[in-house]
Amino acid sequence: MTVKRKGEKILVEESSGNVFADLGLPNAEERLAKADLAIAIAREIESRGLTQAEAADLLGVAQPDISNLMRGRLSGYSIERLTRLLNALGRDVEIRIHPTRAGEQRGHLRVAGG
Repeated sequence: MTVKRKGEKILVEESSGNVFADLGLPNAEERLAKADLAIAIAREIESRGLTQAEAADLLGVAQPDISNLMRGRLSGYSIERLTRLLNALGRDVEIRIHPTRAGEQRGHLRVAGG
């Protein structure tokens, strides 16, 4: 356990807004997009009061798949699969393509909730 003594300074680093990029993980934007989509699915399941078994039946997947999704274990999920699950839950998923910001040469992948 670390104890902070009075007057001691703590080094803090501001986040980029993407924890996966902050950790130096590969495919950070894709990882964040998948996490955001999974959060939207989990919120929809919870807002409907569905059990994992009920959600699995509704979505045509196995209950352990729902358990993994709800726990953020997304290795078996592509962005396409996550969007199909959202569609099955009655949610529209919109993909918009637009020019990058001035000075940026590479585009970005983002998920915006609504």
